[in-house]
Formats: sequence, structure tokens, C-alpha cells
Amino acid sequence: MDNKFGKISRISACAALKDGKTILEELSFTAPYKIMMPFERENGGIQIMPLCASAGIMAGDSQNFFYHVKEGADLEVLSQSFEKIHKMDEGAASRTIEVQVDKNATLYYYPQPVIPFAQSSFDSRMTIHLEDETSCLFLLEIISCGRKAHNECFRYSRFSSKVLLYRNDKLIYRDNTCYEPDRMPMEGIGMYEGYTHVANIFLTKLRDTAANLQLQEKIWQILDEASETEGGITRLTTGDMALRIFGQCAQKLQQTAEKIKKLYEHEQKQNMGAADYGSDSGI
Repeated sequence: MDNKFGKISRISACAALKDGKTILEELSFTAPYKIMMPFERENGGIQIMPLCASAGIMAGDSQNFFYHVKEGADLEVLSQSFEKIHKMDEGAASRTIEVQVDKNATLYYYPQPVIPFAQSSFDSRMTIHLEDETSCLFLLEIISCGRKAHNECFRYSRFSSKVLLYRNDKLIYRDNTCYEPDRMPMEGIGMYEGYTHVANIFLTKLRDTAANLQLQEKIWQILDEASETEGGITRLTTGDMALRIFGQCAQKLQQTAEKIKKLYEHEQKQNMGAADYGSDSGI
């Protein structure tokens, strides 16, 4: 189905370091998107927030986003509100995201939760390239069951979110989330297991192996103390961490994710002066 705007909706943003502060070196976008003036962060980084003139994602929408964080820059990508994927009588919507994080650069990809309405169909593919072990990433995705208050739990047709993450051009992480409620026991074992919302988090390792293990233990403590949620951590052979957290509402997952993000920012700052990875690569 043709895009409602007659062409692919695009965002392209490049963050670079200048005089000790991160700036937007390049920026372009097409309807229905635009980017707000960047917010400055205390550490010299910036936050950017794409704004969308549309009510949400509609049938036939095709989107292409590109983010490049150059050496030494610190960028956080936010979103203005919960992302609504509207009912689609036919067809589907799609999004492609390409990300490049250079050495000694940091990206926090931190959008609001996604709400797939009944009879919606959406496919997303995100490819992230980390230049080396000094490239830092915090990635968050929160997926709801649908409009829970409207009795639309798991009534969407399809929700697909594929993430491919490379370091030094080597694939280190792949998440292929694909839900088709008509064909899958969404509330059963191995799926949502009685919960209605799920958060997926990926964060790159700290430079020091001992500090990285301590970070893992601190995250476990946050998960254990979080009320009304259930989650776990997978530590990859590379030392990076993938988390999956279940809950009954998006706000609880956001609160837990925010605590983990703040912890990660603090620990990363404390470890910025660590020696090169060498044998600490965790591979």
C-alpha cells in the first residue's frame, strides 16, 4: 500500500563533538516529522525529540530513520508520546532504523512505549553498528498488549521488531520479536506469561570487567526491588547485557527502565578513565 504522504517519511540526524559539547552537525526530515531544538544535558551531551504531525502510525506508512553519533559525542533520542499503531483494515506499516555509533561515542535510544491497536500490523527493523568496544549504547523498547482499557489486549494482527547489533562489523546480538496473536498463545509460557507489557533493554558493557559484573548485580537488585514487574538479565559472551522485564502497565516498566538507565550512566561515567579493554573483552 502506498505511503499516505506520497513518499517515505525520513529522519536523518548526525551528532558530533565540538568544543567539548555535542551538537547536531547534520539534520534532515520529511513529513510528518520534524525535530525539536536539542535539549542540553549536564554531561555536555544532547537530547533530541522527533515530533510527528500524524496521530500515529497508519496503514501504508513507510518510515526510514538514520542516526549517526560521531567520535566523542553523546546523544539521547526520545519520543514525544506513546506511539500508537492504528487499526488497519488492510495492509501494514513499516519502519527501518539505521544507527552508527563511532568510537568513544554514546547513544541512548529511549522512546516511549508502543501501543498496537486492534487489527494493526507493523514491522520494524533496526540495525546498529558499533565501531569498537568504546562505542556505548543503551537501547529500550516497551511493547504494550494494545489498548488494555478498551479490552483490546493482544487483538492486533502482527507486531514485528527485529534488532541486529554489530560491533567491529561482527554480529553480537539479534532480537527477532514477532507476535501474531491469532496464531500464538500470547499470555502463555514463553510469551507474556500472564503479563500485558514487556520491556526489552540492551546495554553495552563497561570497560572494566569487575565493574561490569558489579553493574549486573546492581541491576539485579533494581529488578528484585521493583514492584509489579518480573525480569531477568542475559549477559552475552561479549560482556554486554540484554534484559527482558514484564509488567501490567507501561508506567511501571518505564520507572524501572529509568532507574537502570541512571545507574548505567553513573557507572559508565565512573569507568570512563579505565584502561583499554584488552583481555577484558569478555569474549
